[in-house]
Amino acid sequence: MSGRVALVTGAGRGIGRSTALVLAARGDRVMAVARTESDLAAVAGEAAGIEYMARSIVGARACEDIVAETERRLGPIDILVLNAGIGSDSEEPIWAQPTAVWEETLRVNLGAPFHLCRAATGGMVERGFGRIVMVSSTAGHVGGARMSAYTASKHGLDGLMRAVAQDVGPHGITCNAVAPGWVRTPMAERSAQVEAERRGTTVEAVWEERGASYPQGRVVEPDEVAEVIAFLASDAASGVNGEVVTVALGGVW
Repeated sequence: MSGRVALVTGAGRGIGRSTALVLAARGDRVMAVARTESDLAAVAGEAAGIEYMARSIVGARACEDIVAETERRLGPIDILVLNAGIGSDSEEPIWAQPTAVWEETLRVNLGAPFHLCRAATGGMVERGFGRIVMVSSTAGHVGGARMSAYTASKHGLDGLMRAVAQDVGPHGITCNAVAPGWVRTPMAERSAQVEAERRGTTVEAVWEERGASYPQGRVVEPDEVAEVIAFLASDAASGVNGEVVTVALGGVW
């Protein structure tokens, strides 16, 4: 067991929740961050070693405060998992895309990871150790209709990760990303509902189509992504830096 301090954003549900539980199970002390306190309390109740903060990650000051509070309560941050994000369920084709949706998606999906990295990496550099894992998407590899903001944010996140990896690499720190395909999380569930309504079909039919697009005929489980994140956050992944690991069952999207 590593016994390290991990900060996980978007930890109340889905991939973030699974990641917090996997890291806690191996002995890490986890600060789980999300906006909904009841979700966080439920996660903390499932495993020892998880504390939580119900906070927004939007803005430089908010991110700096999250890092400072984590270090005050648990100690220096060794592992930073940047999972919180906004999906594409509110998006429209580019000619009808609301400015507010574009700006908010970039603030959460790309701006917050930048601010959190900037706030946390100084201490990692001083101590000569750190693991940063950004949760991207297969939308960081290809484009998708009605998701200009989401796709742009995930392409940007992959670029941010690669640049951060070059900055921190000489200091015993790694920075990588995971790119999940379709995972049945609450965020993806909302996009399925929007798609079902637009096409006049059912949510289950949408999920069946998503699963059928993968060689295994199913979508990815949150725990499958969390295990890859935990590996990248471990000593065993010391030789992996600046990489995007796709977790999509061999599928393209």
